[in-house]
Amino acid sequence: MNPNLDRLHPYPFEKLARLKANIQAPDHLTPISLGIGEPQHPAPAFVKQVIADHLAMLSNYPTTRGTDALREAMADWASRRFLLAPGSLDPARHVIPVNGTREAIFSLVQAVVDGSAPGATVVSPNPFYQIYEGAALLAGATPVYLACRADRGFIPDFDSVPERIWRDCQLLFLCSPGNPSGAVIPREILAQVIDLADRYDFIIASDECYSELYPDEHRPPEGLLQTCAALGRDDFRRCIVFHSLSKRSNLPGLRSGFVAGDADLIQRYLKYRTYHGCAMPLHNQLASIAAWRDEQHVRENRAAYRAKFEAVVPILREVMPVDIPDAGFYLWPATPMDDETFARELSAQQNVHVLPGRYLSRTVDGENPGENRVRMALVAPLEACVEAARRIVEFVKANTA
Repeated sequence: MNPNLDRLHPYPFEKLARLKANIQAPDHLTPISLGIGEPQHPAPAFVKQVIADHLAMLSNYPTTRGTDALREAMADWASRRFLLAPGSLDPARHVIPVNGTREAIFSLVQAVVDGSAPGATVVSPNPFYQIYEGAALLAGATPVYLACRADRGFIPDFDSVPERIWRDCQLLFLCSPGNPSGAVIPREILAQVIDLADRYDFIIASDECYSELYPDEHRPPEGLLQTCAALGRDDFRRCIVFHSLSKRSNLPGLRSGFVAGDADLIQRYLKYRTYHGCAMPLHNQLASIAAWRDEQHVRENRAAYRAKFEAVVPILREVMPVDIPDAGFYLWPATPMDDETFARELSAQQNVHVLPGRYLSRTVDGENPGENRVRMALVAPLEACVEAARRIVEFVKANTA
């Protein structure tokens, strides 16, 4: 067996299940889950119809690189969305379809990280999506965690990172908009990170799967390739981005996204993927083309999340500091007691389920930046989110009097 398997941590939801193992929630209260970031809005009907119309394609093997039409749809969407120079994002050279960003994030690390190199490290934000860490460990690298604190808008302080960390860094993960904070990294910090990558020769892997969920229709979050374009780096050197239909289009079960950026990295990653065995089924490719080419359902999706934030945040502010995030569908409030106690007792007393922040973070030098916060995913219907907020207020008042 791969000895690095023993280095893996339990997944956050395993920890949550153990935390609630002996809880008997009140039967008269309907359970409301805000713990798992699984979109619950309906999948677009036109996407489902495309799949239904092309089930005969189950008889055909797909190719790893996907169809020309799929890569073109992905490149066209990214070029429009991130204001890239026409033709700079070449569908044949800069884009690969993937079966969801989780699979892609993991496999990219296996392809590009040399875990046998002395001091090989993968740097990530803290809190973080646990696949970043697991991919690094199984590649034989050492994860390094950069705290995302409230006083810096939940964005890592890249200026404070010791030079020795950058010298050993092979890959830096960014998550913008952030999970769980929703923080968007601004252009000036993205440009700073690109300069660091040039200086110390590492890859930037930007997880942007929440990029299409933002409150202001006139202020979409900037992406890493957009910053590259603004800097005149139309080759996207050292830069890779991940995008997905899971959150954008309420299609987590379709397992469809793409990786884009530096053509040299993309082509070498494609070689890895031809052995990895991860081609997207052809009917899913056609459904994905339809989704990437339509924005109306995405605007409607944003409006639904906006309505939930506007309804829930004022209710919660009665008992805890909380703001509408820059983007995404999470709230990341500080709790009036430790986060595990908050999550366990909220489940026990109100049948509302949230995720303790410490489960999304690692303790470094005695600090866990997720402690005494919880992640609330506003994925349930509006009425359920409002009801959950009211129960949380009742819970806090009853337990902090």
